[in-house]
Amino acid sequence: MISKDKIQRINELARKAKSEGLTEKERNEQQNLRQEYLKSVRESFKNQLKSIKVVDPSGKDVTPEKLKELKKRNKQH
Repeated sequence: MISKDKIQRINELARKAKSEGLTEKERNEQQNLRQEYLKSVRESFKNQLKSIKVVDPSGKDVTPEKLKELKKRNKQH
Protein backbone atom coordinates (compact mmCIF):
# COMPACT_ATOMS: atom_id res chain seq x y z
CA MET A 1 0.00 0.00 0.00
CA ILE A 2 1.32 3.40 -0.93
CA SER A 3 1.50 6.00 1.84
CA LYS A 4 -0.89 8.94 2.11
CA ASP A 5 2.09 11.29 1.87
CA LYS A 6 3.04 9.87 -1.51
CA ILE A 7 -0.53 10.11 -2.79
CA GLN A 8 -0.65 13.70 -1.59
CA ARG A 9 2.60 14.40 -3.43
CA ILE A 10 1.21 12.84 -6.63
CA ASN A 11 -1.78 15.17 -6.38
CA GLU A 12 0.43 18.21 -5.68
CA LEU A 13 2.52 17.49 -8.74
CA ALA A 14 -0.59 16.97 -10.88
CA ARG A 15 -2.01 20.35 -9.80
CA LYS A 16 1.31 22.06 -10.41
CA ALA A 17 1.62 20.43 -13.84
CA LYS A 18 -1.76 21.87 -14.83
CA SER A 19 -1.16 25.34 -13.44
CA GLU A 20 2.47 26.19 -14.12
CA GLY A 21 4.26 23.11 -15.40
CA LEU A 22 6.89 20.85 -13.90
CA THR A 23 10.65 20.84 -13.94
CA GLU A 24 12.44 17.79 -15.35
CA LYS A 25 13.20 16.61 -11.82
CA GLU A 26 9.52 16.95 -10.83
CA ARG A 27 8.37 15.10 -13.96
CA ASN A 28 10.69 12.22 -13.09
CA GLU A 29 9.45 12.22 -9.50
CA GLN A 30 5.83 12.25 -10.72
CA GLN A 31 6.47 9.33 -13.08
CA ASN A 32 8.19 7.29 -10.36
CA LEU A 33 5.38 7.97 -7.89
CA ARG A 34 2.74 7.05 -10.47
CA GLN A 35 4.52 3.77 -11.24
CA GLU A 36 4.71 2.96 -7.53
CA TYR A 37 1.00 3.78 -7.15
CA LEU A 38 0.02 1.60 -10.12
CA LYS A 39 2.11 -1.28 -8.79
CA SER A 40 0.32 -0.97 -5.45
CA VAL A 41 -3.12 -0.90 -7.10
CA ARG A 42 -2.32 -3.94 -9.23
CA GLU A 43 -1.04 -5.89 -6.23
CA SER A 44 -4.16 -5.02 -4.25
CA PHE A 45 -6.38 -6.10 -7.13
CA LYS A 46 -4.54 -9.41 -7.47
CA ASN A 47 -5.00 -10.05 -3.76
CA GLN A 48 -8.72 -9.39 -4.09
CA LEU A 49 -8.96 -11.80 -7.00
CA LYS A 50 -7.31 -14.52 -4.93
CA SER A 51 -10.23 -14.43 -2.51
CA ILE A 52 -12.98 -14.65 -5.13
CA LYS A 53 -15.00 -17.78 -5.78
CA VAL A 54 -17.23 -17.82 -8.88
CA VAL A 55 -20.51 -19.69 -8.54
CA ASP A 56 -23.12 -20.19 -11.28
CA PRO A 57 -26.88 -19.81 -10.63
CA SER A 58 -27.21 -23.50 -9.76
CA GLY A 59 -24.54 -23.20 -7.05
CA LYS A 60 -21.75 -24.97 -8.92
CA ASP A 61 -18.22 -23.62 -8.43
CA VAL A 62 -17.10 -22.32 -11.84
CA THR A 63 -14.00 -20.47 -10.69
CA PRO A 64 -11.51 -20.35 -13.61
CA GLU A 65 -8.62 -22.82 -13.31
CA LYS A 66 -6.08 -20.03 -13.58
CA LEU A 67 -7.55 -18.36 -10.50
CA LYS A 68 -7.64 -21.67 -8.62
CA GLU A 69 -3.94 -22.16 -9.39
CA LEU A 70 -3.18 -18.66 -8.10
CA LYS A 71 -4.96 -19.49 -4.84
CA LYS A 72 -3.01 -22.75 -4.49
CA ARG A 73 0.32 -21.01 -5.06
CA ASN A 74 -0.65 -18.29 -2.57
CA LYS A 75 -1.42 -20.88 0.14
CA GLN A 76 1.95 -22.58 -0.39
CA HIS A 77 3.88 -19.37 0.31
